[in-house]
Amino acid sequence: MKQSIITAFLSKTQDRFSEYQEPTGLKKRLEIVQKIDGVTGVEIVFPYETEAADATKKLMEDMGLEFAAVNANIKKETKWVPGALSRPKENLRNDAVQMIKDAKDYAIAVGAPLVTCCPLSDGYDNLFQVDYQKGWKYMIDAFAEAADYKPEMPLFVEYKINETRVNCFLDSCAKTIVFLKEVQNAATGITIDFGHSLLAKENPAEVLAMCEQSNIDYYLHTNDNDWQFDWDLIGGSRNFLHTVEFFFYAKEFGYDKYFTADASPRIFDMLGFFREHTEMNKAIWNIVGNLDRNKYRRLMHEEKHMDLMKLVRKEIYRL
Repeated sequence: MKQSIITAFLSKTQDRFSEYQEPTGLKKRLEIVQKIDGVTGVEIVFPYETEAADATKKLMEDMGLEFAAVNANIKKETKWVPGALSRPKENLRNDAVQMIKDAKDYAIAVGAPLVTCCPLSDGYDNLFQVDYQKGWKYMIDAFAEAADYKPEMPLFVEYKINETRVNCFLDSCAKTIVFLKEVQNAATGITIDFGHSLLAKENPAEVLAMCEQSNIDYYLHTNDNDWQFDWDLIGGSRNFLHTVEFFFYAKEFGYDKYFTADASPRIFDMLGFFREHTEMNKAIWNIVGNLDRNKYRRLMHEEKHMDLMKLVRKEIYRL
């Protein structure tokens, strides 16, 4: 199990009410990562938290760390607050596409395996606010253009039901699969955030199976929440069995990318928070590794529901 952390959460964060933690530069953030056993990679946010590609690549090499992904942030700029890839104004869409292309260039230069983006500002707050059909088409065309650029660098897209818009266009895994089928580029995939899946009232493990069946690649973010808000809590701290099943299918399907912590310490001790998150993930991964997955899948096929519940009680909950 390879684990990484999004570098943005290793510095100051803020919400509408307060600020949390102290600001740090990239080197300091990587030094924090080095202190967390079991974490060997980072997802770095482009271009706001990156440094020159050659300097960053050397820094990562010197620290013995790897890139899990480069995250193209197409929602931070003021001009993209109302949307980026879906906007009626072509120049704004082009600017967002160019940022993704630049992120691909950066990822190639530093040796990252993929680029991901999360178009949270693309959506709507009011009814009769946007032209749904045109907005959908604009997004498809813009993302397709970005995906076609240097296709040797895969481009992933992350969905979320809401925030920053009341309704995000890409609000579920199923809808994102449809979106990528329209994009028609094999060098694309879905960034599946465990907490975002919960918010969409999905079952995260089922989401993995949907992607497998639809031949859609995926990259995984780990965290937890209460199904009501994207709290980015320590993985497995609220939804233990869902996390076990999520890892069960990830192992079953041979997932070999990073499990990246999209989790926020906020008021907690930063180092302690990420150490516990990492240890929780490792512990659950080890539980899954000791299960006879063939037996579980066979009992599913045979519809032996109570036999399965007995296994869950004895082998997972250990009661």
